[in-house]
Amino acid sequence: MKKITKLLVANRGEIALRVLRSAKEMGLKTVAIYSEADRNALHVRYADEAVCVGPPASAQSYLRGDKILEVCRELGVDAIHPGYGFLSENAAFARMVKEAGLIFVGPSPEAMELMGSKLAAKQAVSQYGIPMVPGTEEAISDVEAAKQIAREVGFPILIKASAGGGGKGMRIVNAEADFEEQMQLAVNEAVSAFGDGAVFIEKYIGSPRHIEIQVLGDEHGHIVHLFERECSIQRRHQKVIEEAPSSVLTPELRARMGQCAVDVARACDYTGAGTVEFLLDENHNFYFLEMNTRLQVEHPVTEQITGLDLVKEQIRVAEGQPLPFTQEDLTITGHALELRVYAEDPQNNFLPDIGTLTTYVRPQGPGVRVDDGFEQGMDIPIYYDPMIAKLVTFGKDRQEAIERMLRAIDEYQITGIETTLGFGRYVLQHPAFVSGHFDTNFIRDHFTVDSLKPAAVEAEHKLAAVLGAMLLLEKKTPTSAAQDAPATTGSAWKRNRLGSR
Repeated sequence: MKKITKLLVANRGEIALRVLRSAKEMGLKTVAIYSEADRNALHVRYADEAVCVGPPASAQSYLRGDKILEVCRELGVDAIHPGYGFLSENAAFARMVKEAGLIFVGPSPEAMELMGSKLAAKQAVSQYGIPMVPGTEEAISDVEAAKQIAREVGFPILIKASAGGGGKGMRIVNAEADFEEQMQLAVNEAVSAFGDGAVFIEKYIGSPRHIEIQVLGDEHGHIVHLFERECSIQRRHQKVIEEAPSSVLTPELRARMGQCAVDVARACDYTGAGTVEFLLDENHNFYFLEMNTRLQVEHPVTEQITGLDLVKEQIRVAEGQPLPFTQEDLTITGHALELRVYAEDPQNNFLPDIGTLTTYVRPQGPGVRVDDGFEQGMDIPIYYDPMIAKLVTFGKDRQEAIERMLRAIDEYQITGIETTLGFGRYVLQHPAFVSGHFDTNFIRDHFTVDSLKPAAVEAEHKLAAVLGAMLLLEKKTPTSAAQDAPATTGSAWKRNRLGSR
Protein backbone atom coordinates (compact mmCIF):
# COMPACT_ATOMS: atom_id res chain seq x y z
CA MET A 1 0.00 0.00 0.00
CA LYS A 2 1.34 3.42 -1.02
CA LYS A 3 0.62 6.27 1.38
CA ILE A 4 0.05 9.77 0.03
CA THR A 5 0.86 12.59 2.44
CA LYS A 6 1.49 15.52 0.09
CA LEU A 7 -0.46 16.08 -3.13
CA LEU A 8 0.27 18.50 -5.98
CA VAL A 9 -2.66 19.51 -8.17
CA ALA A 10 -1.41 20.06 -11.73
CA ASN A 11 -4.29 22.27 -12.79
CA ARG A 12 -6.00 25.59 -12.19
CA GLY A 13 -9.37 27.20 -11.48
CA GLU A 14 -12.42 25.39 -10.20
CA ILE A 15 -11.13 21.84 -10.64
CA ALA A 16 -7.89 22.62 -8.80
CA LEU A 17 -9.88 24.08 -5.91
CA ARG A 18 -12.30 21.16 -5.92
CA VAL A 19 -9.46 18.59 -5.70
CA LEU A 20 -7.66 20.60 -3.01
CA ARG A 21 -10.77 20.63 -0.83
CA SER A 22 -11.15 16.86 -0.89
CA ALA A 23 -7.43 16.44 -0.21
CA LYS A 24 -7.70 18.75 2.79
CA GLU A 25 -10.60 16.72 4.18
CA MET A 26 -8.37 13.63 3.90
CA GLY A 27 -5.66 15.36 5.93
CA LEU A 28 -3.21 15.70 3.04
CA LYS A 29 -0.75 18.54 2.60
CA THR A 30 -1.36 20.33 -0.68
CA VAL A 31 0.63 22.14 -3.35
CA ALA A 32 -0.82 24.34 -6.10
CA ILE A 33 0.87 25.46 -9.28
CA TYR A 34 -0.03 28.61 -11.18
CA SER A 35 0.87 30.72 -14.16
CA GLU A 36 1.65 34.42 -13.94
CA ALA A 37 -1.95 35.12 -15.02
CA ASP A 38 -3.31 33.13 -12.05
CA ARG A 39 -1.12 34.66 -9.34
CA ASN A 40 -4.18 35.80 -7.34
CA ALA A 41 -6.41 32.81 -8.12
CA LEU A 42 -8.43 31.15 -5.36
CA HIS A 43 -6.70 27.77 -5.70
CA VAL A 44 -3.34 29.48 -5.15
CA ARG A 45 -4.52 30.99 -1.88
CA TYR A 46 -6.22 27.80 -0.72
CA ALA A 47 -3.29 25.37 -1.02
CA ASP A 48 -0.69 24.97 1.73
CA GLU A 49 2.03 25.89 -0.78
CA ALA A 50 1.92 27.36 -4.27
CA VAL A 51 4.58 27.73 -6.97
CA CYS A 52 4.59 29.75 -10.19
CA VAL A 53 5.54 27.52 -13.12
CA GLY A 54 5.66 30.05 -15.95
CA PRO A 55 4.02 32.70 -18.14
CA PRO A 56 0.25 32.82 -18.83
CA ALA A 57 0.26 30.62 -21.93
CA SER A 58 -0.50 27.04 -20.88
CA ALA A 59 2.26 25.66 -23.12
CA GLN A 60 4.73 27.59 -20.96
CA SER A 61 3.15 26.78 -17.59
CA TYR A 62 0.42 24.20 -16.97
CA LEU A 63 1.69 21.92 -19.74
CA ARG A 64 5.32 21.98 -18.60
CA GLY A 65 5.57 18.53 -17.08
CA ASP A 66 9.29 18.95 -16.46
CA LYS A 67 8.73 22.05 -14.34
CA ILE A 68 5.92 20.39 -12.41
CA LEU A 69 8.15 17.43 -11.56
CA GLU A 70 10.88 19.81 -10.48
CA VAL A 71 8.45 21.45 -8.04
CA CYS A 72 7.54 18.00 -6.70
CA ARG A 73 11.17 17.17 -6.03
CA GLU A 74 11.84 20.49 -4.30
CA LEU A 75 8.75 20.30 -2.05
CA GLY A 76 8.73 16.58 -1.24
CA VAL A 77 5.47 15.81 -3.05
CA ASP A 78 4.23 12.18 -3.07
CA ALA A 79 1.54 12.34 -5.73
CA ILE A 80 0.12 14.42 -8.57
CA HIS A 81 -3.58 14.87 -9.37
CA PRO A 82 -3.98 16.20 -12.93
CA GLY A 83 -7.65 17.28 -12.75
CA TYR A 84 -9.05 17.38 -16.29
CA GLY A 85 -7.68 19.05 -19.40
CA PHE A 86 -4.01 20.03 -19.61
CA LEU A 87 -1.92 16.91 -18.76
CA SER A 88 -4.75 14.71 -17.45
CA GLU A 89 -4.77 12.34 -20.45
CA ASN A 90 -1.12 12.71 -21.40
CA ALA A 91 0.34 9.21 -21.19
CA ALA A 92 3.90 10.50 -21.57
CA PHE A 93 3.47 12.74 -18.53
CA ALA A 94 1.89 9.94 -16.47
CA ARG A 95 4.88 7.77 -17.35
CA MET A 96 7.29 10.56 -16.34
CA VAL A 97 5.52 10.83 -12.99
CA LYS A 98 5.87 7.11 -12.30
CA GLU A 99 9.50 7.04 -13.43
CA ALA A 100 10.19 9.87 -10.98
CA GLY A 101 8.93 7.61 -8.18
CA LEU A 102 5.71 9.57 -7.67
CA ILE A 103 2.07 8.47 -7.68
CA PHE A 104 -0.09 9.58 -10.60
CA VAL A 105 -3.71 9.90 -9.45
CA GLY A 106 -5.24 8.37 -12.55
CA PRO A 107 -5.06 5.32 -14.81
CA SER A 108 -1.91 3.71 -16.15
CA PRO A 109 -0.12 5.27 -19.15
CA GLU A 110 -0.94 2.10 -21.09
CA ALA A 111 -4.69 2.49 -20.47
CA MET A 112 -4.48 6.13 -21.54
CA GLU A 113 -2.70 5.25 -24.76
CA LEU A 114 -5.12 2.46 -25.60
CA MET A 115 -8.26 4.49 -24.99
CA GLY A 116 -6.72 7.67 -26.39
CA SER A 117 -6.90 6.14 -29.86
CA LYS A 118 -10.52 5.64 -30.91
CA LEU A 119 -9.52 2.89 -33.31
CA ALA A 120 -7.36 1.03 -30.79
CA ALA A 121 -10.14 1.38 -28.22
CA LYS A 122 -12.67 -0.18 -30.60
CA GLN A 123 -10.37 -3.11 -31.27
CA ALA A 124 -9.69 -3.61 -27.55
CA VAL A 125 -13.36 -3.76 -26.56
CA SER A 126 -14.54 -5.83 -29.54
CA GLN A 127 -13.91 -9.09 -27.63
CA TYR A 128 -16.68 -8.16 -25.19
CA GLY A 129 -19.40 -7.86 -27.82
CA ILE A 130 -20.02 -4.18 -27.12
CA PRO A 131 -22.30 -2.50 -29.71
CA MET A 132 -20.41 -0.25 -32.13
CA VAL A 133 -21.51 2.22 -34.77
CA PRO A 134 -21.09 0.61 -38.24
CA GLY A 135 -17.92 1.78 -39.99
CA THR A 136 -14.19 1.12 -40.44
CA GLU A 137 -12.21 -0.78 -37.85
CA GLU A 138 -8.91 0.86 -38.74
CA ALA A 139 -7.53 4.17 -40.01
CA ILE A 140 -7.98 4.85 -43.69
CA SER A 141 -6.18 7.25 -46.02
CA ASP A 142 -7.06 6.02 -49.52
CA VAL A 143 -9.89 8.26 -50.73
CA GLU A 144 -11.35 5.81 -53.26
CA ALA A 145 -11.32 2.93 -50.77
CA ALA A 146 -12.87 5.21 -48.19
CA LYS A 147 -15.61 6.20 -50.66
CA GLN A 148 -16.46 2.55 -51.24
CA ILE A 149 -16.74 1.92 -47.50
CA ALA A 150 -18.95 4.99 -47.16
CA ARG A 151 -21.25 3.63 -49.86
CA GLU A 152 -21.49 0.30 -48.05
CA VAL A 153 -22.19 1.94 -44.69
CA GLY A 154 -24.65 4.32 -46.34
CA PHE A 155 -24.78 8.13 -46.31
CA PRO A 156 -24.82 10.24 -44.22
CA ILE A 157 -21.51 9.20 -42.70
CA LEU A 158 -19.13 10.74 -40.20
CA ILE A 159 -15.39 11.13 -40.81
CA LYS A 160 -13.58 11.29 -37.45
CA ALA A 161 -10.00 11.81 -36.33
CA SER A 162 -8.73 8.76 -34.46
CA ALA A 163 -6.93 10.96 -31.93
CA GLY A 164 -9.75 13.50 -31.86
CA GLY A 165 -11.85 15.19 -29.23
CA GLY A 166 -13.99 18.28 -28.74
CA GLY A 167 -15.41 18.02 -32.25
CA LYS A 168 -12.05 18.60 -33.98
CA GLY A 169 -11.19 16.51 -37.03
CA MET A 170 -14.85 15.61 -37.50
CA ARG A 171 -16.91 16.02 -40.67
CA ILE A 172 -20.47 14.98 -41.54
CA VAL A 173 -20.82 13.93 -45.19
CA ASN A 174 -24.35 13.74 -46.58
CA ALA A 175 -23.55 12.80 -50.17
CA GLU A 176 -20.77 11.07 -52.10
CA ALA A 177 -20.08 14.21 -54.13
CA ASP A 178 -18.87 15.96 -50.96
CA PHE A 179 -16.81 13.08 -49.64
CA GLU A 180 -13.34 13.82 -51.01
CA GLU A 181 -13.32 17.47 -49.93
CA GLN A 182 -14.66 16.69 -46.44
CA MET A 183 -12.18 13.87 -45.89
CA GLN A 184 -9.27 16.16 -46.75
CA LEU A 185 -10.59 18.82 -44.39
CA ALA A 186 -10.89 16.25 -41.58
CA VAL A 187 -7.35 15.00 -42.15
CA ASN A 188 -5.93 18.54 -42.22
CA GLU A 189 -7.72 19.53 -39.03
CA ALA A 190 -6.64 16.33 -37.28
CA VAL A 191 -2.99 16.98 -38.18
CA SER A 192 -3.25 20.57 -36.99
CA ALA A 193 -5.01 19.75 -33.71
CA PHE A 194 -3.43 16.44 -32.72
CA GLY A 195 -0.38 15.93 -34.95
CA ASP A 196 -2.06 12.75 -36.23
CA GLY A 197 -3.98 12.64 -39.51
CA ALA A 198 -5.48 9.18 -39.02
CA VAL A 199 -9.23 9.18 -39.66
CA PHE A 200 -11.97 6.56 -39.75
CA ILE A 201 -15.53 6.35 -40.98
CA GLU A 202 -18.74 5.75 -39.04
CA LYS A 203 -22.42 5.72 -39.88
CA TYR A 204 -23.82 9.12 -38.90
CA ILE A 205 -26.61 8.86 -36.34
CA GLY A 206 -28.72 11.94 -36.96
CA SER A 207 -30.59 12.44 -33.69
CA PRO A 208 -28.63 10.73 -30.94
CA ARG A 209 -28.59 11.25 -27.23
CA HIS A 210 -25.19 11.40 -25.56
CA ILE A 211 -25.19 9.07 -22.56
CA GLU A 212 -22.06 8.41 -20.54
CA ILE A 213 -21.38 5.95 -17.73
CA GLN A 214 -19.07 6.72 -14.82
CA VAL A 215 -16.76 3.83 -13.93
CA LEU A 216 -14.39 3.28 -11.04
CA GLY A 217 -11.73 0.56 -10.83
CA ASP A 218 -9.08 -0.41 -8.30
CA GLU A 219 -5.72 -2.19 -8.57
CA HIS A 220 -7.28 -5.46 -7.37
CA GLY A 221 -9.43 -6.05 -10.46
CA HIS A 222 -12.68 -4.64 -9.06
CA ILE A 223 -14.60 -2.35 -11.44
CA VAL A 224 -18.04 -0.82 -10.87
CA HIS A 225 -20.20 1.69 -12.69
CA LEU A 226 -21.81 4.64 -10.94
CA PHE A 227 -24.75 4.92 -13.34
CA GLU A 228 -25.24 7.32 -16.21
CA ARG A 229 -25.14 11.00 -17.04
CA GLU A 230 -27.23 12.59 -19.78
CA CYS A 231 -25.01 15.01 -21.75
CA SER A 232 -27.08 15.80 -24.84
CA ILE A 233 -27.35 19.59 -24.49
CA GLN A 234 -24.21 20.63 -26.36
CA ARG A 235 -22.72 23.42 -28.42
CA ARG A 236 -19.82 22.75 -30.83
CA HIS A 237 -19.89 19.08 -29.71
CA GLN A 238 -19.12 20.19 -26.15
CA LYS A 239 -21.49 19.79 -23.21
CA VAL A 240 -23.32 22.67 -21.54
CA ILE A 241 -25.94 20.95 -19.38
CA GLU A 242 -25.70 17.48 -17.84
CA GLU A 243 -28.00 15.49 -15.57
CA ALA A 244 -28.14 12.22 -13.69
CA PRO A 245 -29.95 9.97 -14.10
CA SER A 246 -31.09 10.24 -17.72
CA SER A 247 -34.81 10.73 -18.29
CA VAL A 248 -34.96 7.99 -20.95
CA LEU A 249 -33.13 4.95 -19.60
CA THR A 250 -35.16 2.07 -18.22
CA PRO A 251 -33.62 0.06 -15.38
CA GLU A 252 -32.92 -2.76 -17.85
CA LEU A 253 -31.18 -0.47 -20.37
CA ARG A 254 -29.21 1.18 -17.55
CA ALA A 255 -27.95 -2.22 -16.38
CA ARG A 256 -26.93 -3.26 -19.90
CA MET A 257 -25.09 -0.02 -20.61
CA GLY A 258 -23.47 -0.15 -17.18
CA GLN A 259 -22.16 -3.66 -17.79
CA CYS A 260 -20.80 -2.61 -21.19
CA ALA A 261 -19.00 0.32 -19.54
CA VAL A 262 -17.45 -2.03 -16.98
CA ASP A 263 -16.32 -4.33 -19.82
CA VAL A 264 -14.72 -1.39 -21.65
CA ALA A 265 -12.80 -0.53 -18.48
CA ARG A 266 -11.81 -4.18 -18.05
CA ALA A 267 -10.49 -4.27 -21.64
CA CYS A 268 -7.72 -1.83 -20.64
CA ASP A 269 -7.23 -2.91 -16.98
CA TYR A 270 -8.56 0.46 -15.90
CA THR A 271 -7.88 1.93 -12.47
CA GLY A 272 -9.34 5.09 -10.98
CA ALA A 273 -12.26 7.17 -12.24
CA GLY A 274 -13.11 7.14 -15.94
CA THR A 275 -16.07 7.65 -18.23
CA VAL A 276 -17.39 5.49 -21.06
CA GLU A 277 -19.41 7.44 -23.61
CA PHE A 278 -22.24 6.06 -25.74
CA LEU A 279 -24.62 7.28 -28.41
CA LEU A 280 -28.27 6.31 -27.96
CA ASP A 281 -30.43 6.41 -31.09
CA GLU A 282 -34.17 7.05 -31.47
CA ASN A 283 -34.91 3.34 -30.97
CA HIS A 284 -32.82 3.14 -27.78
CA ASN A 285 -30.03 1.21 -29.47
CA PHE A 286 -26.73 2.26 -27.92
CA TYR A 287 -23.23 2.33 -29.40
CA PHE A 288 -19.79 2.69 -27.82
CA LEU A 289 -18.26 6.07 -28.63
CA GLU A 290 -15.06 6.45 -26.59
CA MET A 291 -13.57 6.36 -23.10
CA ASN A 292 -12.29 9.42 -21.26
CA THR A 293 -9.45 8.36 -18.99
CA ARG A 294 -9.84 11.06 -16.36
CA LEU A 295 -12.30 12.82 -14.11
CA GLN A 296 -15.05 14.56 -16.09
CA VAL A 297 -16.22 18.15 -15.71
CA GLU A 298 -19.71 16.83 -14.96
CA HIS A 299 -18.67 14.43 -12.19
CA PRO A 300 -20.60 16.40 -9.49
CA VAL A 301 -23.98 15.13 -10.72
CA THR A 302 -22.80 11.56 -10.16
CA GLU A 303 -21.55 12.51 -6.71
CA GLN A 304 -24.94 14.00 -5.87
CA ILE A 305 -26.97 10.90 -6.79
CA THR A 306 -24.55 8.35 -5.29
CA GLY A 307 -23.29 10.20 -2.21
CA LEU A 308 -19.66 9.49 -3.18
CA ASP A 309 -16.69 11.85 -3.43
CA LEU A 310 -14.99 10.78 -6.67
CA VAL A 311 -11.78 12.68 -5.95
CA LYS A 312 -11.37 10.89 -2.63
CA GLU A 313 -12.04 7.57 -4.36
CA GLN A 314 -9.38 8.43 -6.96
CA ILE A 315 -6.83 9.14 -4.23
CA ARG A 316 -7.64 5.94 -2.33
CA VAL A 317 -7.32 3.86 -5.49
CA ALA A 318 -4.00 5.55 -6.28
CA GLU A 319 -2.78 4.49 -2.83
CA GLY A 320 -3.61 0.88 -3.71
CA GLN A 321 -6.72 0.59 -1.54
CA PRO A 322 -9.54 -1.68 -2.74
CA LEU A 323 -12.94 -0.19 -3.52
CA PRO A 324 -14.99 -0.24 -0.31
CA PHE A 325 -18.23 -1.16 -2.11
CA THR A 326 -19.59 -3.52 -4.74
CA GLN A 327 -22.00 -2.87 -7.60
CA GLU A 328 -24.86 -4.20 -5.47
CA ASP A 329 -24.11 -1.56 -2.81
CA LEU A 330 -24.69 1.34 -5.23
CA THR A 331 -28.07 2.96 -5.75
CA ILE A 332 -29.46 6.14 -7.34
CA THR A 333 -30.95 8.67 -4.93
CA GLY A 334 -32.72 11.74 -6.31
CA HIS A 335 -31.81 13.74 -9.39
CA ALA A 336 -29.02 16.19 -10.19
CA LEU A 337 -28.41 18.82 -12.86
CA GLU A 338 -25.28 20.72 -13.85
CA LEU A 339 -25.09 23.92 -15.87
CA ARG A 340 -21.64 24.92 -17.06
CA VAL A 341 -21.51 28.67 -16.53
CA TYR A 342 -19.28 29.89 -19.34
CA ALA A 343 -18.06 33.41 -20.09
CA GLU A 344 -19.71 33.16 -23.50
CA ASP A 345 -22.36 35.03 -25.45
CA PRO A 346 -25.11 32.57 -26.47
CA GLN A 347 -26.60 35.20 -28.80
CA ASN A 348 -23.31 35.48 -30.68
CA ASN A 349 -22.71 31.80 -31.47
CA PHE A 350 -21.43 31.16 -27.92
CA LEU A 351 -18.23 33.11 -28.57
CA PRO A 352 -16.03 33.60 -25.46
CA ASP A 353 -16.45 36.92 -23.68
CA ILE A 354 -13.58 38.17 -21.56
CA GLY A 355 -13.62 40.96 -19.00
CA THR A 356 -13.91 41.69 -15.30
CA LEU A 357 -16.45 40.16 -12.92
CA THR A 358 -17.93 43.50 -11.87
CA THR A 359 -20.59 41.66 -9.85
CA TYR A 360 -20.20 38.07 -8.73
CA VAL A 361 -22.60 36.65 -6.15
CA ARG A 362 -23.13 32.87 -5.91
CA PRO A 363 -26.56 31.30 -5.36
CA GLN A 364 -27.17 29.48 -2.08
CA GLY A 365 -29.80 27.42 -0.30
CA PRO A 366 -31.04 23.81 -0.28
CA GLY A 367 -29.79 21.55 -3.04
CA VAL A 368 -27.40 24.09 -4.62
CA ARG A 369 -23.68 23.50 -5.19
CA VAL A 370 -21.27 25.87 -6.95
CA ASP A 371 -17.81 24.65 -8.02
CA ASP A 372 -15.89 27.72 -9.15
CA GLY A 373 -12.54 29.47 -8.97
CA PHE A 374 -13.47 33.14 -9.11
CA GLU A 375 -14.68 35.99 -6.94
CA GLN A 376 -15.94 39.49 -7.53
CA GLY A 377 -13.42 41.85 -9.13
CA MET A 378 -11.35 39.11 -10.79
CA ASP A 379 -10.65 39.05 -14.53
CA ILE A 380 -11.56 36.20 -16.85
CA PRO A 381 -8.21 35.42 -18.55
CA ILE A 382 -8.05 34.95 -22.30
CA TYR A 383 -5.54 32.12 -22.08
CA TYR A 384 -7.76 29.30 -20.81
CA ASP A 385 -11.16 27.65 -21.10
CA PRO A 386 -13.89 30.28 -20.48
CA MET A 387 -15.79 28.25 -17.86
CA ILE A 388 -16.47 30.30 -14.74
CA ALA A 389 -18.29 27.72 -12.66
CA LYS A 390 -20.28 24.52 -12.52
CA LEU A 391 -23.72 25.23 -11.09
CA VAL A 392 -25.20 22.02 -9.69
CA THR A 393 -28.62 21.39 -8.16
CA PHE A 394 -30.02 18.30 -6.48
CA GLY A 395 -33.60 17.33 -5.72
CA LYS A 396 -35.72 14.36 -4.74
CA ASP A 397 -36.74 14.06 -8.41
CA ARG A 398 -36.09 15.70 -11.78
CA GLN A 399 -38.79 18.30 -11.35
CA GLU A 400 -37.36 19.54 -8.04
CA ALA A 401 -33.82 19.59 -9.47
CA ILE A 402 -35.07 21.74 -12.38
CA GLU A 403 -36.98 24.07 -10.06
CA ARG A 404 -33.91 24.53 -7.88
CA MET A 405 -31.72 25.18 -10.92
CA LEU A 406 -34.09 27.89 -12.14
CA ARG A 407 -34.05 29.48 -8.70
CA ALA A 408 -30.25 29.24 -8.53
CA ILE A 409 -29.87 30.81 -11.99
CA ASP A 410 -32.02 33.74 -10.86
CA GLU A 411 -29.93 34.15 -7.70
CA TYR A 412 -26.59 33.94 -9.52
CA GLN A 413 -25.49 37.56 -10.05
CA ILE A 414 -22.79 38.05 -12.68
CA THR A 415 -22.13 41.34 -14.47
CA GLY A 416 -19.24 42.59 -16.55
CA ILE A 417 -19.35 39.69 -19.01
CA GLU A 418 -21.88 37.67 -20.97
CA THR A 419 -22.60 34.18 -19.59
CA THR A 420 -24.58 31.03 -20.37
CA LEU A 421 -26.93 31.54 -17.39
CA GLY A 422 -29.73 32.90 -19.58
CA PHE A 423 -29.27 30.04 -22.03
CA GLY A 424 -29.51 27.58 -19.14
CA ARG A 425 -32.81 29.12 -18.04
CA TYR A 426 -34.12 28.91 -21.61
CA VAL A 427 -33.25 25.20 -21.91
CA LEU A 428 -34.71 24.25 -18.52
CA GLN A 429 -38.03 25.92 -19.40
CA HIS A 430 -38.23 24.56 -22.94
CA PRO A 431 -40.95 21.92 -23.46
CA ALA A 432 -38.50 19.55 -25.17
CA PHE A 433 -36.21 19.53 -22.14
CA VAL A 434 -39.02 19.43 -19.57
CA SER A 435 -40.52 16.41 -21.34
CA GLY A 436 -37.17 14.68 -21.70
CA HIS A 437 -37.76 14.55 -25.47
CA PHE A 438 -34.51 16.04 -26.80
CA ASP A 439 -31.19 15.03 -28.35
CA THR A 440 -27.79 16.47 -29.22
CA ASN A 441 -29.41 18.71 -31.86
CA PHE A 442 -31.29 20.76 -29.25
CA ILE A 443 -29.50 24.02 -30.06
CA ARG A 444 -29.84 23.51 -33.81
CA ASP A 445 -33.54 22.65 -33.55
CA HIS A 446 -34.73 25.03 -30.85
CA PHE A 447 -32.30 27.88 -30.12
CA THR A 448 -31.95 31.09 -32.15
CA VAL A 449 -30.44 34.50 -31.48
CA ASP A 450 -33.96 35.70 -30.60
CA SER A 451 -34.63 32.90 -28.11
CA LEU A 452 -33.49 34.94 -25.10
CA LYS A 453 -35.63 37.96 -25.93
CA PRO A 454 -38.40 38.53 -23.33
CA ALA A 455 -41.34 37.68 -25.63
CA ALA A 456 -39.80 34.39 -26.73
CA VAL A 457 -38.89 33.42 -23.20
CA GLU A 458 -42.42 34.18 -21.96
CA ALA A 459 -43.97 32.03 -24.70
CA GLU A 460 -41.70 29.09 -23.89
CA HIS A 461 -42.41 29.53 -20.17
CA LYS A 462 -46.17 29.34 -20.69
CA LEU A 463 -45.90 26.23 -22.85
CA ALA A 464 -43.60 24.60 -20.32
CA ALA A 465 -46.07 25.40 -17.53
CA VAL A 466 -48.84 23.61 -19.45
CA LEU A 467 -46.56 20.66 -20.02
CA GLY A 468 -45.56 20.60 -16.35
CA ALA A 469 -49.21 20.36 -15.35
CA MET A 470 -49.73 17.49 -17.80
CA LEU A 471 -46.76 15.60 -16.44
CA LEU A 472 -47.90 16.13 -12.87
CA LEU A 473 -51.34 14.78 -13.73
CA GLU A 474 -49.76 11.77 -15.45
CA LYS A 475 -47.59 11.12 -12.40
CA LYS A 476 -50.66 11.00 -10.16
CA THR A 477 -52.44 8.51 -12.43
CA PRO A 478 -51.86 4.97 -11.04
CA THR A 479 -52.01 3.30 -14.45
CA SER A 480 -49.54 5.71 -16.02
CA ALA A 481 -46.38 4.31 -17.54
CA ALA A 482 -44.58 7.11 -15.73
CA GLN A 483 -44.69 5.13 -12.48
CA ASP A 484 -42.31 2.61 -14.08
CA ALA A 485 -39.03 4.45 -13.54
CA PRO A 486 -37.39 7.83 -13.93
CA ALA A 487 -36.61 6.62 -17.44
CA THR A 488 -40.20 7.09 -18.65
CA THR A 489 -40.77 10.66 -17.47
CA GLY A 490 -42.80 12.56 -20.05
CA SER A 491 -44.33 9.59 -21.85
CA ALA A 492 -47.57 11.51 -22.52
CA TRP A 493 -45.55 14.23 -24.16
CA LYS A 494 -43.80 11.63 -26.31
CA ARG A 495 -47.14 10.23 -27.44
CA ASN A 496 -48.70 13.58 -28.29
CA ARG A 497 -45.48 15.36 -29.36
CA LEU A 498 -47.27 18.78 -29.18
CA GLY A 499 -45.08 20.10 -31.93
CA SER A 500 -41.97 20.22 -29.76
CA ARG A 501 -39.67 19.13 -32.54
